[in-house]
Amino acid sequence: MPTGGEPLDRYALAMLELLAKEAPAEHFEELVRQAAADGAGEDALAQVVAAKNRSLEVRQLFARRQQREAGLSALVDTARDLTHPYNLDTLLTVITRRARLLMGLDMSWVSLHGDDGASHVRAADGHASAITVGFRVPIGGGVGRQAQQRSAPFWTPDYLADDSFVHSEAIDHVVRSEGLRAIMAVPLRHEHSTLGVLYVADRDIRHFLPNEISLMTSLADLAAVAIERTRLLERTRTEVAALAGDVSQAQDSSATARRLHSIHRGLIDLALGGGELSVLVERAALELGGALLVRDTVGKDLASTEGFPAVFSGRDATRVDPGPGGDPADTVIDRICLDSQAAGGPVRYDDGVDGVLSACPVTGGAESLGTLVLGGGMPPSEEQEQLLGLVAQAVAVQLLMQRSTAVAEGQVRDELLHDLLHVSQLPPGQLAARGRRLAVDLGAPHVIVVVRPEGGSQSRANAWASSYAHRLSGLKYVDGGHIVLLLPGADPAGAARAVQRELSVVLGHPVTGGAAGPAHAPDEVRHVYREAQRCLDALTVLDGIGSTASPRELGFLGLLLSEKQDVTRFVGSAIGPVLDYDHQQSTELLRTLESYFASGSSPTRAAELLHVHPNTVSRRLERITDLLGPAWQEPAQALEVQLALRLHRTRHLLADGDGGVVRP
Repeated sequence: MPTGGEPLDRYALAMLELLAKEAPAEHFEELVRQAAADGAGEDALAQVVAAKNRSLEVRQLFARRQQREAGLSALVDTARDLTHPYNLDTLLTVITRRARLLMGLDMSWVSLHGDDGASHVRAADGHASAITVGFRVPIGGGVGRQAQQRSAPFWTPDYLADDSFVHSEAIDHVVRSEGLRAIMAVPLRHEHSTLGVLYVADRDIRHFLPNEISLMTSLADLAAVAIERTRLLERTRTEVAALAGDVSQAQDSSATARRLHSIHRGLIDLALGGGELSVLVERAALELGGALLVRDTVGKDLASTEGFPAVFSGRDATRVDPGPGGDPADTVIDRICLDSQAAGGPVRYDDGVDGVLSACPVTGGAESLGTLVLGGGMPPSEEQEQLLGLVAQAVAVQLLMQRSTAVAEGQVRDELLHDLLHVSQLPPGQLAARGRRLAVDLGAPHVIVVVRPEGGSQSRANAWASSYAHRLSGLKYVDGGHIVLLLPGADPAGAARAVQRELSVVLGHPVTGGAAGPAHAPDEVRHVYREAQRCLDALTVLDGIGSTASPRELGFLGLLLSEKQDVTRFVGSAIGPVLDYDHQQSTELLRTLESYFASGSSPTRAAELLHVHPNTVSRRLERITDLLGPAWQEPAQALEVQLALRLHRTRHLLADGDGGVVRP
């Protein structure tokens, strides 16, 4: 009779095997029946039942994780699908189809607000008879009205039987005709406006789970970005067509006008086709007959052709004599970009000796996106100046396309970094696979940068961070007022300085940042994040607002803050050159350092301790200064040197156990 521990262990092991095989629930019930048939006592059978219940809970947890993983994977595919250059009607058809398949429901439809304030159904998927394209959605009731008022998803398990919201007879008639029961409405929000509402519905009573609501919210965010981008592209096409008509009319259908229109159309098509900015710039440079540079609003070069900026008679054109009282760090390109942005139109630089630069602002609506700079030996012709403006329009479309792609995938990328930072139970293999789908290799070295803007618009900072992370094939996550960036590389200090430099310009306010790393696997990211967060906290306590630091830069504080407490690295950074010199030259600089500090920084007393002449100590101290730098006796660095000496001696004493003198 299975009353002892061994038989119970046998049933527990059998349940673990069923979990490993992902067996159906009835197999667990069969084990309980088998234990009863084997004559298990009441207490033993109760323990088997408890093990069965716990196993089924674990099985359900695995199932929920797999479902969540499948949903996130589908959302990634959807994000990529929505970045294609559809027209608006085709895009809405794709959105409704994706929504229905993502949720596994019977129907989905989307309504958009018109210029007259009314909302009409623009696309529907699934068997539909009453809900047709063009149906005017009443604004007086329904789940859509609730979603828009709350700016959040609203759902009901049984629409017609639910009295918790205001109904509309017209909507009730449609729901009754379609035989719908469960309905969810999610507002399509872009920045501070609502574009419309996305609906999903089922013909059975259904309670939507939190992960399903979150999935629909993410899809709606992606859809809103894609809709706004598509509208912008359609407006651009309209403006291009109008511009082509104006040019053709003004030039009386001249060959020049036709050529400009043909080039412009080709560049716009290239941008809409999803090509790289570098390809667009190379094509435009050939048409313009000069070297091109695209620079963003913070002075970062986004793309350039060969020979730029050194296009002025072989001389580097990035520098210019600033003149009396000028800033020697000024550059020709910096100056002409600023002049172009200030003028809101083309400007030209010509020193009469080396050549000509022409700059044109790149704008999307009222927003400045950067500057397009043309370099050449001769002043541009009237045709080239016209074409430069048309190329700037194509570059603007390309940059907006890239931004839309980054924002469209942003929700999914944020979700991955959130799980890397906060969810420890997820298998590293699953996280690595999710990273690969987003073109992020989590097996390669990555650093963590945690920055805190000290002013400016938080939404602007978040938008910049999404674009920056996407550009560097990294990840971004916003945690309260902090922005967390996972970036490829092995230099946390350099990454933090680059982020601080660019973001502070974007915001016009200081930025404080902590960094750590690198992490070489998904399960190391959380530890590195904690180190970076502690570095940021240390800067705050030390009144280091507006600066950046990593554990290595913080010296012994970094050693204390570090998760791994890398003593070897700290000792090497503080006294490594001295250790190397002693080892290579068979000298005693290390003993001299120890005696020097032990004697209260007195060369004479150190000479007595070492039994050498004071001049010998002086020469050794001069050599130490050559190795460690002239500031090694300043209080801050001297403290680190002394701490490194103690750590080095203690480590060797523990390793040798002889209490002897430590030599390199």
